[in-house]
Amino acid sequence: MEKAPEYYVIEASVLPEVFVKVAEAKRLLSTGQVSTVNEATRRTGISRSAFYKYRDAVLPFQHMMSGRVITFQFLLQDEPGALSCLLTVFTEHKANILTINSIVPTNGCAIVTISAETIDLNISVEEMLRLMRQVKGVLKAEILAG
Repeated sequence: MEKAPEYYVIEASVLPEVFVKVAEAKRLLSTGQVSTVNEATRRTGISRSAFYKYRDAVLPFQHMMSGRVITFQFLLQDEPGALSCLLTVFTEHKANILTINSIVPTNGCAIVTISAETIDLNISVEEMLRLMRQVKGVLKAEILAG
């Protein structure tokens, strides 16, 4: 089984400068203040390789906690109730499901993708993912985007 990523909340002033600059470069790109990674890295004073190395691992805390849409992907056993039990986790922890996509099961397994708004989530995303992995019939659970 894959090791789940761990997340920490860290005061920005103690982070290596490159992490703060990667976050700033991502902000410049997302707000349209710059249109290319090259321009964002030049403005923040980091290399493109540093940006690409850390871009998926650095996210300001307020972005993780406010109204985000997170897309989860699951590998489920093809058995009655597996999806229903998984959806119960979303309901119990106040995640608002926006979309559910499923591929026709093959070899006794189905890939299911669920996008949910997490503004009212009453537990951390990491805890919710941990709970989802414990649901009977869930073989794999991960965050695809968000």
